[in-house]
Amino acid sequence: MFLLLLLALGGLLAAPEPAFAHAATVGSSPAPGSVVGSSPTEVTVTFSEAVSPVSGHVQVVAPDGERISGLATARGAVLHIPVRSAKHPLGTYLISYRVISADSHPIGGAITFSVGAPSARPEAATSTGIHPSVRAAVPTLRTLGYAGLTLIVGPAMFLAFLWPRRSRTGAIRTVRLGFALTAIATLGSLGTQAQQGSGAALWQVSAGELAEVAGSRFGLTLLARLALLVALVVALPPVLRGTATRPRAALVLGLGLAGLATWPLTGHAIATPMPAVTVTVDVVHLATMALWLGGLLTLTVFLLRGTDRRVLGVLLPAWSRWAALSVLWLVIAGTVQAVVQLGSVDALLRTGYGRLLLVKLGVLALVLAAAAVARRFVQRSGAGSGLRRTVGVEVAATAVILALSAVLVQVNPGRTAGAEAGAVTGVGVSQTLTSPLYTLQFNIYPVEQGEYNTVHAFLYTPEGKPLPPAEWQVSTQLMGQGLEAVKEPLLGLDPPHHALGSISFPLPGTYEIAFTIRVDDLNRATVKTTVTVPATS
Repeated sequence: MFLLLLLALGGLLAAPEPAFAHAATVGSSPAPGSVVGSSPTEVTVTFSEAVSPVSGHVQVVAPDGERISGLATARGAVLHIPVRSAKHPLGTYLISYRVISADSHPIGGAITFSVGAPSARPEAATSTGIHPSVRAAVPTLRTLGYAGLTLIVGPAMFLAFLWPRRSRTGAIRTVRLGFALTAIATLGSLGTQAQQGSGAALWQVSAGELAEVAGSRFGLTLLARLALLVALVVALPPVLRGTATRPRAALVLGLGLAGLATWPLTGHAIATPMPAVTVTVDVVHLATMALWLGGLLTLTVFLLRGTDRRVLGVLLPAWSRWAALSVLWLVIAGTVQAVVQLGSVDALLRTGYGRLLLVKLGVLALVLAAAAVARRFVQRSGAGSGLRRTVGVEVAATAVILALSAVLVQVNPGRTAGAEAGAVTGVGVSQTLTSPLYTLQFNIYPVEQGEYNTVHAFLYTPEGKPLPPAEWQVSTQLMGQGLEAVKEPLLGLDPPHHALGSISFPLPGTYEIAFTIRVDDLNRATVKTTVTVPATS
């Protein structure tokens, strides 16, 4: 038991804090940190998977703090935000967004760009974080939901197929408790989705926000789950009493599978490149997990004590075959899930999702070892104190697996690591350089090792009026290496005091950036600055 606790604690410490975000922001227009010549009429933010905007939490803020955005819409992975003209257009703009990803998790963030010249960053009116009360409630509700499934499926299987001639009352009450826990978890998920989107506390939710969640794909899926739970409550009693006809049993099976499908439809599985496969595999994984874990619990609590040894001699081998088949399909489904969600072998150690999965597999290996010992007890001597202790270890370990699973579904899958690595960071440089002939405002984005670092330059008179030059040029030189400067042209754009170009940073280090600008046939001046380029990780 102590080893179990160590494994669980190690996994929770090794895993990252639940990220509540399974898509990454991979681009925007205007680009993060860029400088453009005029205020756009629309801005877009691009994500690594499909998203939907959170009402009231997507905005564009002008340099003077005025909100200038209209109603945001999403088309697949691209968020479109209409923008009206700002009263004071020059300066830094803020795009503040909060959206829900395809797997029902919130994504929040902010991106800046500048028009004409950078200024102080305006403040967003909304928070992009998750309140601690919501951060704690979500995995707790997930655990309750998994526990509810376990208490429904395992006891119901025993009552339908393997129950001996003894009282069914305790097991039937356990199934009812499972329905109650599943309903509470589902209602709790409906009640916390809005706060995940808004960043509000658990108790800060309005009727309008709840109505919006209920009308979303996520909400409709959970409402369907509640309806299926009600239908199962009505249809299941004959099965629990062992008097169900085949049509009734088939109806219960169909309702149960439909209910199980609502879990992957609101999780990782629906956001993969192969949703039909991953949703199906997730249903198999949930069903076999609930059957095995719930069966172990039923065996431990209700049957190993007080049942005649001759009855157990018939019952236990039959349960052993059920358990073996469940574990086989559980492992197959789990392997497919891992392959899809990890994306690569190195993600097992490189990502928090992979490390937590390894801990879960370690606990599962312990459970399987205990199951093998229990199977030998059954084959040799039937039920006894040794068997009860071994099955008790299995039950304790599977409770740890449930908790780990509840955390695992909140952690970004390993397959998204590439998208996160390519997520926009807004790492660029914006400066103002002066000479007796002109004032130059420029932006370089991104500032990273490689060939494609975009330069925007804007030229003004010393008095601050736009100044169309006769010629633009920029050069870069890696300092301290004895290398020659590399000259690059800048392309003049409209408005004519704006130019665009691309520069290369082939090696990490500090570069001298020199702009040489000829303002007319006789006058030319060069202004310089330095930029530090980090090494590629």
